Amino acid sequence: MADAEDVRNLARSLPDVVEIDSEGFDFRVADKGFVWSYPERRPGERRRIRTDVAVLYVGDEAEKQALLLGEPELFFTTSAYDGLPLVMLWLERVDVRRLTELITDAWRMRVPAHCQ
Repeated sequence: MADAEDVRNLARSLPDVVEIDSEGFDFRVADKGFVWSYPERRPGERRRIRTDVAVLYVGDEAEKQALLLGEPELFFTTSAYDGLPLVMLWLERVDVRRLTELITDAWRMRVPAHCQ
């Protein structure tokens, strides 16, 4: 099982990553987000930062659908992310090895080629 501290440690270990001041975690490379805490919004309630859920950049709709359909126990989405190459990940349901792979892939898709 992984947690927010695992996300922080993994993201910080990647080159050229900037951590944005946040209530949870928020990491970018070349001014592009690749993993951050899920900002849950419910009607009539104040926004709540969920550090038990990571939002990951996945590159495109095909990859998003593959993750959602292939591993529904790990990944989910909301209508707020319709049409965006983003998925949400339950951290408590993923091991650190898989989390490392997911965060590294998200970083690779956002980092400029000259920085890799």
